[in-house]
Amino acid sequence: MTATDLRSLPALRHAVRSLADTHRLGVEVRARLALAAGRVAAPVVDAGFPVTLTATREDDGGAPLLAVTLDHRACGIGVPPADELPLAAHSTTPSTVTWHIALDTAGGTTPAPTDADAPPDGESEVLLKELGAALAQVDALKAEHRLLKHELAETNSGVLALYVQLDERDQQVRRAHGRVLRELEDALRPPVLDVPGLELGVHYAPADSEAPTGGDLYDWFVLPDGTVHITVVDALGHGVRSTRTALNVTHAVRTLALEGHPLQSIVARTNEVLAPFDPALMATVLLARLRPETGELHLAGGSHPPALLMRRGGGTEYLETPGRGIGFPLPGSEEVRRTRMRPGDLLLLYTDGLTESRRDPEEGEARLARAVRDHAHRPTAHLPRALAKEMHAVILHADDTLALAVRLSA
Repeated sequence: MTATDLRSLPALRHAVRSLADTHRLGVEVRARLALAAGRVAAPVVDAGFPVTLTATREDDGGAPLLAVTLDHRACGIGVPPADELPLAAHSTTPSTVTWHIALDTAGGTTPAPTDADAPPDGESEVLLKELGAALAQVDALKAEHRLLKHELAETNSGVLALYVQLDERDQQVRRAHGRVLRELEDALRPPVLDVPGLELGVHYAPADSEAPTGGDLYDWFVLPDGTVHITVVDALGHGVRSTRTALNVTHAVRTLALEGHPLQSIVARTNEVLAPFDPALMATVLLARLRPETGELHLAGGSHPPALLMRRGGGTEYLETPGRGIGFPLPGSEEVRRTRMRPGDLLLLYTDGLTESRRDPEEGEARLARAVRDHAHRPTAHLPRALAKEMHAVILHADDTLALAVRLSA
């Protein structure tokens, strides 16, 4: 055990280094211990008080330890916390700070050359050695940092490449999924009829291009007497479920029409047929029957936007069909609207997605009438798509959209 009273920081640092050299402590440990002891002693020595440095070798059956204690006389001057020192202290009291340093009796640690004879004010060589050790550690850390940065860059590059591949794969799956859904949806929609005296066109667009199924559906067919029957349905909701609902409605309407039920009764009868199987079903319906040879037009519906009739001369008229849709209270058509189309006249049937994209049905109907007049010169097959494009120049409320045009040939 050694004890030394010290009154200056150079003397303290010299004593610490001598102690370290005596016990063959490594350069880094020696430097850290000198810095730590100096930081503890600085305020004490500056105040004019001495400090005592004590070293004791301890053997407890395991690895030998060197207990280095700095006694600062409990002079009431605060010292840094033990864990904030360059070499963390293992125990502290109001008057002492103690470090426990493992000794390598086999000489495995890098020994420090003996500097015990260096005078307190001639520590340049000692400091250079400690600085060299510190710089070597810094260089090793820098090399390790560069290696880690390189590995991280490679990892990031790999992750980015994987992300790009996953994104491309996701887009491919979405496109394939969309194609399959569109093919299924197209399979559910009947082809354009070939009826002498009539020109037909239809356009459908879903609210979400990546989910092309929806509740807007149509059906057209020729009855045994030559009358063309057209059904337009807008089922509540979006996606596959609403498509199934709309498909059930069109099938029920077709069956009832072919069985000869009166046009005015079909909406109510469809509700009676489907309600037991799907109590939550809700859909608006518009039915039209047109005899091409005479132009006689009958309309019935429930809660659906009115058909728009444009005469050959350019005049337009909305054909209201009062009634309530399927699933609504008191469903059914209140009456059948009757009129006659003349050669060159154009009839437009549609769902509310065409006129309510700006959330104002009346403003939408006014714009639709103007758009029909502006585009009436187009071929009937192309007219619905042109109307949808103009009506959706500004979209505040996206919805499935269906537009169906019927022109009586001139």
